[in-house]
Amino acid sequence: MTEEELHTYLMRTYPHENDACEWKGWERLTSQVSGRKGDDVISYVSALANMKGGVLVIGIADKTGNILGVKDLHDYTPENLPYRLIGNCTNLSSEGLWVEEFITSDTQKTVWAVHIPAHLPRRPVYAHKTAWQRSGDSLIPLRPEREAAILQEPITVIEDWSREICEGATLKDLDSKAIELARANYKVKFPHLAQEVDEWSDKVFLDKARLSINGKITRAAIILLGLPESVHYLASAQTQISWILKDKENVELDYAHFEPPFLLNVEKVFAKIRNLKYRYMRGDSIFPEEVDMYDPYVLREALHNAIAHQDYTMSSRIFVVEFPERLLFVNDGSFIPGSVEAAIDRDAPATQSRNPFLAQAMVNLGMIDTIGSGIKRMFMVQRKRFFPMPDYDLENQKVTVQIYGKVIDLEYARLLARNQQLTLSEIILLDRVQKHKLILDEDARHLREKGYIEGRKPHYHVSSSVARVTGKKAAYIKNKAFDDEHYKRMIIEFIKKFGSASRQEADQLLFDKLSDLLSPKQKRSKVGNLLSALRMEGIIENTGSTSKPKWVLRDPKKP
Repeated sequence: MTEEELHTYLMRTYPHENDACEWKGWERLTSQVSGRKGDDVISYVSALANMKGGVLVIGIADKTGNILGVKDLHDYTPENLPYRLIGNCTNLSSEGLWVEEFITSDTQKTVWAVHIPAHLPRRPVYAHKTAWQRSGDSLIPLRPEREAAILQEPITVIEDWSREICEGATLKDLDSKAIELARANYKVKFPHLAQEVDEWSDKVFLDKARLSINGKITRAAIILLGLPESVHYLASAQTQISWILKDKENVELDYAHFEPPFLLNVEKVFAKIRNLKYRYMRGDSIFPEEVDMYDPYVLREALHNAIAHQDYTMSSRIFVVEFPERLLFVNDGSFIPGSVEAAIDRDAPATQSRNPFLAQAMVNLGMIDTIGSGIKRMFMVQRKRFFPMPDYDLENQKVTVQIYGKVIDLEYARLLARNQQLTLSEIILLDRVQKHKLILDEDARHLREKGYIEGRKPHYHVSSSVARVTGKKAAYIKNKAFDDEHYKRMIIEFIKKFGSASRQEADQLLFDKLSDLLSPKQKRSKVGNLLSALRMEGIIENTGSTSKPKWVLRDPKKP
């Protein structure tokens, strides 16, 4: 974004008058991270952490708001600054500590927004062996009353709602078919225990699968395996999945509600979804003739994530809303990773979970993945299908995931098909372009330089001249290799027409049709491999010698 756009964004997002925001015009960061006591970065980090946390914006004048930019960075980066801060601040938590970087497209000025978490319970944050707090535009040592308030804070343990015991519930409150399926799924997940699982009683199995505790039924067990009438054990919690069918005008056409056991009933939800065949508007042979509108993995990942991370205390249903060419999955509760980008970049298990007991049970039953890369995999599946990326809306304490069942922009699909070197971040940016969403100036410049987009801001569109990705159109065609079956057919047709083919004739037939990216040696090796493959398939045989082969079609009656 431009300097003017960045200024507007910072004024709106991190206003100076906000108690949780601090602007500093430091330009020489090397001497400011750990510099003058009470007036350097670590002192302000301590001060913000000792309240409720906040954001320290570096590179913008605290009086005028003019963007000065951060200079003299030397070996400081957005990635290593948090580690430097932790090393210089006592009791500073790493959870939620990160640096957001902005670089103006017109003036090339750098601004850093340091996101600072609140102090840990009963643990003030110290810098220069002093705990700080803000007082107007300055810092002062932590006042005794504030320090006492921190030291006397109650240490609360975050309760896992799903782990709670349902008093009075027994095995009779669980669905026998759901338990049977749970056993089968558990054996798939842990094949080395398959024989033992068959020997376990239901009570032992539920403990092993983390659905019960010492034989006592948990809320997680009721959600996944409970009979519909057992939901009263969950008190005021709402445990329903509602499927709603709407037309393109948002008019409701049909609906159905599904209660526990979710392990069984999610399949009934999927059965409601009209996963029709989608036929591509073929511009050339790079697209398959037809595919399902929705990939099964993507559907299951979206719905199972909603079940695992629903905030059941908010007494709201999980919704699956079906439109003619897209699906919405909605669950209550904030998005634990913070942002989709953070979840994709981390590609690892989250450090926190809303319902860890339920989530672990779902892992054990093969419903969700323990490695934490499910969201990234959803994006990659859509990429391989040349479909739009999932959209995430994280507003109003809800997570809404939109899955598309069709191609929006054919040029976008062609670009994905023809360029396998696109990074996931580039694909996500191109996806925003095809959906007519705003992208930063520097991102637009990057995509334009690679020939991926055309048009003027803000009306960018995916380039129709997709050959730019690999150069001129002629060069693109020359560099694009056909598949092996195409070349095999050419050899067979040649032999049918002329009766036989020598190695020299096979080379002459194919050399100028193979990709120009191959060297002559690689082309010769390629032709040799094609001839060998046809021989091994019993289609051709050599009636000449090893040094002077004569390839003919093999008589199918010949043994």
